[in-house]
Amino acid sequence: MPRLFWPVTLVLAFTAACIVRADDRIASITVDPASLRMQGPNAAYSLLVTGQTSDGRLVDLTQQARYRSIQPSIATVMEAGLVRAVADGETRIEIETANTKLIVPVTVTGSAQPRVFHFENDIEPILGRFGCNSSGCHGKAEGQNGFKLSVFGFDPVADHAALVKEDRGRRTIATAPEQSLLLRKAAGRMAHGGGTRLAVGSEAYETMRGWIAAGTPFGRNDAPKLERIRVEPRERILSMHGGQQLRVVAHYSDGREIDVTRRARFQSNNDALALVNPSGLVTAFDAPGDAAIMTAYLGEVDVFRVIIPRPATTLTPLPQFNFIDEFVDRKLTKLNIQPSGICDDATFVRRVYLDVIGTMPTAEQARRFLANGQPNKRAKLVEELLHRPEFADYWALKWTDLLRVDRQALGHQNAYAFYQWIRDSIAAGKPLDQFARDVITAEGPLAENGPANFYKVVNKPGEMASSLSQVFLGIRIACAECHHHPFDRWSQTDYFGMQSFFTPVGVRNNPQGEVLLATGDPITTHPRSGEKVFAHALGMTEPKANPAGDRRVELAKWMTAPDNPYFARNLANRLWAHFLGRGLVEPVDDVRATNPPTNPELLDALARNLAENKFDLRKFIGTISASRAYQTSSATNTTNERDEQNYSRALFRPLEAEVLLDMVSQATGVPEKFQGEPAGLRAIQLWDSKVSHYFLKQFGRPVRVSSCECERNHEPGVAQVLHFLNSPE
Repeated sequence: MPRLFWPVTLVLAFTAACIVRADDRIASITVDPASLRMQGPNAAYSLLVTGQTSDGRLVDLTQQARYRSIQPSIATVMEAGLVRAVADGETRIEIETANTKLIVPVTVTGSAQPRVFHFENDIEPILGRFGCNSSGCHGKAEGQNGFKLSVFGFDPVADHAALVKEDRGRRTIATAPEQSLLLRKAAGRMAHGGGTRLAVGSEAYETMRGWIAAGTPFGRNDAPKLERIRVEPRERILSMHGGQQLRVVAHYSDGREIDVTRRARFQSNNDALALVNPSGLVTAFDAPGDAAIMTAYLGEVDVFRVIIPRPATTLTPLPQFNFIDEFVDRKLTKLNIQPSGICDDATFVRRVYLDVIGTMPTAEQARRFLANGQPNKRAKLVEELLHRPEFADYWALKWTDLLRVDRQALGHQNAYAFYQWIRDSIAAGKPLDQFARDVITAEGPLAENGPANFYKVVNKPGEMASSLSQVFLGIRIACAECHHHPFDRWSQTDYFGMQSFFTPVGVRNNPQGEVLLATGDPITTHPRSGEKVFAHALGMTEPKANPAGDRRVELAKWMTAPDNPYFARNLANRLWAHFLGRGLVEPVDDVRATNPPTNPELLDALARNLAENKFDLRKFIGTISASRAYQTSSATNTTNERDEQNYSRALFRPLEAEVLLDMVSQATGVPEKFQGEPAGLRAIQLWDSKVSHYFLKQFGRPVRVSSCECERNHEPGVAQVLHFLNSPE
């Protein structure tokens, strides 16, 4: 949601961002657009002023420039370059900045036409822009003080009825718009829990007042529809503490383009690198990296990329071990960051043991590796670890978390069968695409078919669709069940199209036990429109009928295809995050247009490598571990000490609770005994997450009630410290 209140320190930071640095020597200045043709009543458009420095960098001058309209009776211009039409005619806007004067011709037509209001196009954006329909205000399930709006405006018909018809119609008064309860509360003229939202006389206030005065129309059914939005500029390299003003343009079905910057919502995906204020002004901080600024308007989204390099410095090239390092170095060069050197053998042996098999090397294993003088000993060690039994134990633990192997829901026998299938699949080297297909299309007796048990733990079609999308595609579609995804392209139709693949699926009882079957041809209907929604994958065109037979077969083919835009990228990103400490997309299971990867080219290359090697987990781990990026030291230098996202150094990262407990047991020589399990069982072999164990609970073991990576808590806590200090264990 947009931030509506800004601390003084942040206001000062944004103000400072508008000042051009002394070393930003401006060689030329341009204004976009170079001329304006404004049509219709209340037309407005923002100018963006850009300077180019002598070294080719682009610097935003929009906030610093001075603006003047030659004929204010035709069009006016505000300090930030916002031009408003007043009357038909022609005029010019003069812009002065950096000892340069620019002229923008302006033509205004149709300004006297009566304004035709449309609730969805004109009023709904205001309710979204000022947070009225957010989940923390009137958009929450029970509404607020008897007034309820749909979350993020996904149901305009219901919102119009709530404003105009409910509460005896007293929220809007057409004969005296200013006295309407809606305006009086929003403008702070009477008590309002949300405080003042609309300043009297502001564009939003006047739009709302005009709509009420016009009789609160919903608008014509054939009114132009919003098709897409674009944010301008698309990308910009900013100096530390530099700023950039954004402009958001909405494209409608009749070909019109309207500046909607003042009604759009903005959000940064990395507040430590760059912030954006409610007006679309982005400011960079003093850490190198890049951030994505999400722009949202009426269910459509777009992204502005900001790249923040360090001041120019001399970089020393390091060896590149494989293609991964080429893409990592390309990004680091762009940011003027010198990567750290390669870690020593002692660091590498400990790191690779823990990362590949979740097990600390013994003293003898470490000494043997350190004494080995072969030049390729690191690659040989990785190959050896990939075929040890602990490899299957460790990676089975990860997949049992994601696929929610839950003894309480399944019973001991079925839960163990599910776990054993996962472990056997990994031990046998089953390709990850086949692994995913086996889960998606599972059927038959639960006691005999391990992956079929997933559909007993997750037993609702919508949850099946959202869980498998999150695990295998990295996409969260759950919130699209109730409304359009606020930060992505997915609509309710997309959600129910995915759900339709699973509506025939269910667990049935028979004399031989529980059986998973996909039977019948049930129809899914859209909860708002009542129309049929046939099974179709995300981003695909909806067919005229559901697929014949088990619908999940078609979904599995689409999902695991080598050219699927999500599957290989998601798996590559998850594995990269495990070995490098941070995903290229972070969180790893929140892939969306408004949360782009920090290094898109690297993610594409990793996904391509995974697919070309037929989704072989061991080969892919070998590729990552062979890179210099993985083998980099954690020691910092002056250029990368604040870099947390570009893999210029090894990041310190917490260990899983099970790995840490095994390390303590190994180091102390005191094995752990788990309740109900045989002696000698290690924590990474503990398939049952419901076994009571205080240490594992305190150090973040997930309870497997969701498929989210966030279930495994890596945050340190006081209870952990007290346990190490005081526990008799």
